[in-house]
Amino acid sequence: MTTATTSPRVAATAPGRSAARPPNRMRAWARRGPLLPALVFMIVVTQLPFVATLVISFFDWNALYPKARHFTGFGNYSEVLTDADLRHSVWTTVLLTVTVVLVSLVLGLGLALLLDRKFRGRGIVRTLLIAPFLVVPVAAALLWKHVLYNPEYGLFNGLLHYVGGPQPDWISNTPLLAVEASLVWQWTPFMMLILLAGLQSRDHQQMEAAQVDGASPWQVFRYLTLPHLRRYLELGALLGSIYIVQNFDAVFTLTSGGLGTANLPYTVYQSFYQAHENGLASAAGVLVVIGSIIIATFALRVVSSLFNEEAARR
Repeated sequence: MTTATTSPRVAATAPGRSAARPPNRMRAWARRGPLLPALVFMIVVTQLPFVATLVISFFDWNALYPKARHFTGFGNYSEVLTDADLRHSVWTTVLLTVTVVLVSLVLGLGLALLLDRKFRGRGIVRTLLIAPFLVVPVAAALLWKHVLYNPEYGLFNGLLHYVGGPQPDWISNTPLLAVEASLVWQWTPFMMLILLAGLQSRDHQQMEAAQVDGASPWQVFRYLTLPHLRRYLELGALLGSIYIVQNFDAVFTLTSGGLGTANLPYTVYQSFYQAHENGLASAAGVLVVIGSIIIATFALRVVSSLFNEEAARR
C-alpha cells in the first residue's frame, strides 16, 4: 500500500521539478556569462584590427596619396612574394628563426641537465639563469649594443684588448650573427625552463632500473631521457619559432634593419612608416600572421598531447 500511494506523488512531482530546472542551454550560457566581457574585449582589440588589415591588404593604398587608392585584389600579395627585397627579408626571417631556436634548444638542454642535479645554491643559479628572459627585449638589445658590442668601450673588445687580440666592430662585421647572439641569450632560459620541466617529469624508477642494469650515463640519456624530452623539445621549438618570427626589437635596436638583417616584421615597419605603403605592409603583415597561426596550431597539438600523456600517466 505504501508503494502504491507514494509512487503517484513521485510521478506527479518529478515533472514539476524538471520543469522548474532551467534548460541545459540556459545553464550553459549562465556559466559563460562572466566570460563574455573578456571575449568582446578580445574581439574588439584583436580581431577587428586584423579584419581591417585584411581589407586594406587588397588595396593599392599609399598614405601620401589617399585619393589614389584603388582595389588591387591579390596584387599586394604577389608583390610581397616576388619582390627581391621582401623575399630576402623572408629568407632572413627563416634563417634567424632556425638558428636562434636550434642554438637556444641545445644550450637550454645543457643547462637543464645541469640544473636537474642537486647541488648547493641551485635555487640561486636557477634564478640567475632565468633573468635574461625577464629583461625587456629593447633593454636587452641596448645592453648588447652598448655594453658588449661597442668597439670602443664594449666588454668583448675590452677582454680582447686585455689578451692582446683584435678590436672588431661586431655589428658591422657580423651583423646577423650579432642579432642572433642577443636573441639566443634571451631565449635560452625559456628553453631551459621547458626542458627542465620535462626532466623533472621522468619516471625515476625507470632511470634507477637502467642504472642498476649497468647502463652508462650516455645510454640513459640517449635511450630514456632524450625520447622522453621529444615532446618538450617540439614544444620549445614551436613556441620559440612563434615569437622569433615576429621579433622586431633586436633588429630595430642593433642594426636598424641594415647590413642584410631586415626580417619580415622590420620590412613591414619600413613599408608602413617609411614608404607609407599601407596596402603592401598590410599584405606582408597578414602573411606573418598566417605563418604564426600555422606554427601555433602545431604548438597547441603538442601541448594537448603532453596533457593527455600526463593524464594517462596519473
